[in-house]
Amino acid sequence: MPTPHIDAVNGEIAECILLTGDPLRAKFIAETYMSDVKQFNHTRNMLGYTGTYDGKPISVMGTGMGVPSIGIYSYELIKFYGCKKLVRVGTAGSMQPNLHIGDIVLAQGACYTSNMPTVFAHLGSYSPICDYKLMNHAIDYMHKNSIRFKAGNVLTTDLFYTPGSSEHAGLEWADFGVLCVEMETAMLYMNAAMYGAHALSILTMSDSLVTGEHASNEDREKRFTKMMEVALYAATREDRK
Repeated sequence: MPTPHIDAVNGEIAECILLTGDPLRAKFIAETYMSDVKQFNHTRNMLGYTGTYDGKPISVMGTGMGVPSIGIYSYELIKFYGCKKLVRVGTAGSMQPNLHIGDIVLAQGACYTSNMPTVFAHLGSYSPICDYKLMNHAIDYMHKNSIRFKAGNVLTTDLFYTPGSSEHAGLEWADFGVLCVEMETAMLYMNAAMYGAHALSILTMSDSLVTGEHASNEDREKRFTKMMEVALYAATREDRK
């Protein structure tokens, strides 16, 4: 049955789903890469679509911004719609001088400053990590297609604007090797771990805390296509027995 946030019925959402913060990016992926596309959600304008890619069923949906938002959508997708593979296709801010606009990061793990994961994992501190097989599929595709990438730790934060500080606030995390900052990965990984699903965040750098560079809104929505192709490939591969 429909949830308070998704108006699909059972069977309308594939087991493999791409998640984007921007619902218009979900629309772009569906229209550009998927065949036999049907829209399954429009509630709150959080657009969702199901179709096929390389002959295999796949869905894509917007999740909005931040830990609480992706926490709600990923929970409902896993618990009520049976999603098994969830691949975030998102943007992030570089925290390293050798990561530039358009570069891709695979989030092996996610540090966080949000309190929500702390409350969620009430037994103590939890280390959210990606699914190894999904990451391996993504790496395989990028090696075959000569796509440069980095894999490592990212930072999930609740604050896009930090009160009383400069735009370079948070760069202290770079001293620990953290590659970039975004707002969703830690909660996605925790929900997947808790409820028996597999998750991976593939992130394109859309701005830099080091240089102050910024990509345009159109770039964020339509032009970071390499990560979309990587995500589609990784989500639809069959795992070796």
